[in-house]
Amino acid sequence: MLRRDLLGSLLPLALGAGTTLPCRAGAALPTAAAVPGGVAIVDLAVGSDAPRPAARYNGRPVLVREQSRRWVAVVGIGLDVDVAQPQALLMRREGDPRDRRVVFKLQPKRYAEQRLTVAPRHVELAPEDLARHERERTHLAQVLRSFNTAREPATLRLVLPAAGPRSATFGARRIFNNQPRAPHSGMDLAAPTGTPVLSAAAGEVLDVGDYFFNGHTVIVDHGLGFLTLYCHLSAIDTERGKALDAGAPIGKVGASGRVTGPHLHFSVYLNAQSVDPALFLPPA
Repeated sequence: MLRRDLLGSLLPLALGAGTTLPCRAGAALPTAAAVPGGVAIVDLAVGSDAPRPAARYNGRPVLVREQSRRWVAVVGIGLDVDVAQPQALLMRREGDPRDRRVVFKLQPKRYAEQRLTVAPRHVELAPEDLARHERERTHLAQVLRSFNTAREPATLRLVLPAAGPRSATFGARRIFNNQPRAPHSGMDLAAPTGTPVLSAAAGEVLDVGDYFFNGHTVIVDHGLGFLTLYCHLSAIDTERGKALDAGAPIGKVGASGRVTGPHLHFSVYLNAQSVDPALFLPPA
């Protein structure tokens, strides 16, 4: 026990708070990528023999996990972040009412640009459709801010939720009929209608619905702000509140919502930020 305590105290001192760490082989963490749309794994300079500290980024709680006998924050970085600005977590240790600022650095990343020509109805919304979208956007934003402290993710490594080729379009800036849109917030998996869709990790169904853009959608809560989202389903085979094992069926691939063909849109969220699903999946 003495050797464990000594290592727990020396490692944070050697690395320094705010050090961004690589994901070690075998660790149940995503691949680290401290870039917009990526995941920063930030050393909190607290040995894991001490109680788990709490951490916040941009006012939101972030997932804290043990790695190599110390606590690290696993931080989702938004696609719109300005990497030139200083980035910092606010960390609080048990029994200490003060917040400590933990600074970390980001690197720039350039994503692809996609220019698509689609039917005008996919770009120009009727007033009633726009009103529906605004209502749904407010609801989904609230759902995606969920931070369930009653559940601890069993792993931050995911299984592929559907059989099919993966696109590399996460973060791509999409321009429809010469009108810019928000960057693509997920990974598309090309698969025919009816292909089974599986939960990428153990969790609980947080939300199901039929949304204007996303179509039939399932959102799974894996705990501590770690969520996965599955869109454009042809069928939903689960229900809100259901506990799921990794690989449990939740629906089938389809083309519901505003899409031009069948596929699965798969998104991963950390602390309410969409991040690159490829960082959580086995190599293609």
